[in-house]
Amino acid sequence: MTPESPTLTALAKLSSAEEIFAFLGVEPIREVLNSSRLHIMKRFGAYLRDTDMTGLTEDGIFERARDALLRAQADFVASTPLKEKVFKVFETEAAKRKARFVGLETLKVIKS
Repeated sequence: MTPESPTLTALAKLSSAEEIFAFLGVEPIREVLNSSRLHIMKRFGAYLRDTDMTGLTEDGIFERARDALLRAQADFVASTPLKEKVFKVFETEAAKRKARFVGLETLKVIKS
């Protein structure tokens, strides 16, 4: 459950990744943000939704939101959008590739 919060209300009104980073006082890693912007923002939203902020002060909510953004950015410092599979299209593509793979153990030996 997420409480009413000026921090969360303000975040919801921001329209760009740069605005969100500036609001939360996080210095973006420019190369990572430029190549994974949508992925970072989607992961940030997921982290925020999964964070229980019940009973936190406004400062606590701000810190949790800031931590969620830092975690989301860090995910793409060490990895790539393709590996992280934030969007459904990547999950679907990985499942298709897995379904196409035929392991050697599944092949039958035909003797002539």
